Formats: sequence, C-alpha cells, structure tokens
Amino acid sequence: MPFGFFRKTKKREDTNIASRKPVGRFRVEKSLKVFSRQVLIGEVIEGLIYPGYKVKGKSVSPIMKIERDHRRVDFAVAGDRVALMLEYEVPCEEGEELEIYQS
Repeated sequence: MPFGFFRKTKKREDTNIASRKPVGRFRVEKSLKVFSRQVLIGEVIEGLIYPGYKVKGKSVSPIMKIERDHRRVDFAVAGDRVALMLEYEVPCEEGEELEIYQS
C-alpha cells in the first residue's frame, strides 16, 4: 500500500529492552499526536539517540523517527532539542525525564 499508516504494526507485547543500562536521557517539554502517533518534543539531556532505540517511562516504545528543526535526522546528541515520533504511546508529563535504551 502507498500509505505507511495502513501497515500492520507489532503488538505492544513484542517491545522489550535488550540493554540493562540506559544510553541516554530525554526531558519532555510537550507531547503531541500526529497521524495517530505520539510525538515527544524536548531536549536530549545526555547520551546519543538513534531511531530504533527505545524510550522508557511508564511504558516502553521504539523511536520511529527523530526530527530537529522540522528536518529528519539520523541521530540526536546531548543538548539537541528534537521531536521523537514513537510507535506506541508512552504516558508522560511535561518536565519528566525518560530513559533511552539501545535495541
């Protein structure tokens, strides 16, 4: 199909964290819904974040895409203000710090 949002997605139960130690931290400034996906806007506090890594808060979700200044980027480093598009919703509040784990 030509549209990505019609594709089947994995079930939430399939999302596990492989690493024991977080590779980064992300501070949430705002949470939005875009095309039925959650987008977290905020700052990378420490570490390096790639698409495919997982965000852990009250639940876990893979990062599908990272954008900086409305442009897709391959990674984000400490100090970057970015938007993370997630596969699943992660309940979080403004100012909350989420851990980032390698897949």
